[in-house]
Amino acid sequence: MQEHSRRVRPADLKPPRTLFEKLTALISPEPENRAELLEILTEAQERNLIDADALAMIEGVFQVSDLCARDIMVPLAQMDVIDISRPIEEWMHQVLDTAHSRFPAIDDDPDKIVGVLLAKDLLRYYAGETFELKSMLRPVTYIPESKRLNVLLRDFRANRNHMAMVVDEYGAVAGLITIEDVLEQIVGDIDDEYDSEEEDHVIALDYKGNAKRWRVKGTTTLAQFYEETGELLKEASDRTLGEFVVSHLGEIPHKGDEFDWEDLHIEVLRADATEVQLLQIEQIIPEERDSED
Repeated sequence: MQEHSRRVRPADLKPPRTLFEKLTALISPEPENRAELLEILTEAQERNLIDADALAMIEGVFQVSDLCARDIMVPLAQMDVIDISRPIEEWMHQVLDTAHSRFPAIDDDPDKIVGVLLAKDLLRYYAGETFELKSMLRPVTYIPESKRLNVLLRDFRANRNHMAMVVDEYGAVAGLITIEDVLEQIVGDIDDEYDSEEEDHVIALDYKGNAKRWRVKGTTTLAQFYEETGELLKEASDRTLGEFVVSHLGEIPHKGDEFDWEDLHIEVLRADATEVQLLQIEQIIPEERDSED
């Protein structure tokens, strides 16, 4: 007896719903903007439908589309640059000490990046092979300060490039950015060549008018901030700036949250569902002082 196969209908081919589709199906009314969507996802996390790490990464994806290269770049003053006009022995210790995988290279002119040197290419020098340093340099990629991180990430992936020089409106190099810097906005801090527990907690930025500005890690203590800048935030204690901001706002802040504290303006540059990661702090110059000047 011939066995008849079951006829497959189009409805049977419908793929299973994703977690996101299941979540949004429970919503009435549907979210009308990003803030409402994040609020719903936060409630889902509180109900253990998604974990805190997943929520943090979703928030990071949203932040990537809001931030641009100038927001997270390594400033020019903090860049580790090698001068290929000098003998290799003079700067090799810098390569070993910093342990970076890539270095912007100059040729005696500090204002001109001539290429990018991969540290792994120096193995040929130690192997005794024929070694022409300039031929080892990789092309430099330049991007404007205003380039959005989501666009930059797509370009990095498409071009298989890991580093770009950031230039200001006059075409001068203002800093550098790596694919890892962009990914950190999504997955959080990655312990690597650019991050150190002891260094770069407080980075001085260009003045805004007469006001001093700093980019500060959330893990910086109030005592460290005072030691670096001379500015006092309530008390010079071992409490971190991230904890100070959370205490003031009464909740974990989001990117873009800002407030004034005495003579300082504080803005959150980066935060996830569990902690404040990066802040910008700027002096407030009273109008009376400006008028006297």
